[in-house]
Amino acid sequence: DLPGYSLRRAASAMMADLGFRLATIGLRATDASVMLLIDATADVTASAIGRVLDIQRANMVPLLNRLETGGLIRRVPLDRKSFSLELTPDGKARLTKAREIMASFETDLMNRVPLEHRPHLVPALNALWRD
Repeated sequence: DLPGYSLRRAASAMMADLGFRLATIGLRATDASVMLLIDATADVTASAIGRVLDIQRANMVPLLNRLETGGLIRRVPLDRKSFSLELTPDGKARLTKAREIMASFETDLMNRVPLEHRPHLVPALNALWRD
C-alpha cells in the first residue's frame, strides 16, 4: 500500500535487469544513456549532458573518461574553451547493440504489466517527474 516503496522496488529491479543485459556488451545503463544523447545531439558538451541527465560534474568526468578510454567517444574542439562529444565508429556499433538490448528490455518490461494497465503506465510514471 506504499506507492513510493513499490516504485522504488520496481525501479531497482528493472534497472538491475537492464544493467545485467547491457553488461554483456560492456556498458552500464548510464553509459548507454550518455551515448544515446551524444548520438542524438550535434555539438553536445559534457555540461549539457550532465544537465539533461542530471549527472553531477564529479560523476561526469570519470564516466566520460571511461567511454573515451574504451574508444567509444571522442572529444572534439568546439571553441577555444569547450569540447563537444561524438561517438567513434566503435561507439556507434556498440550503441546499435545497446539499442537492440534496450528495445528487448522495454518489450519485456511492458509484457510484465497487465494488459489493461499498459496504456496508462508511461503517462502515470511521467506525471511523477515531469513538470
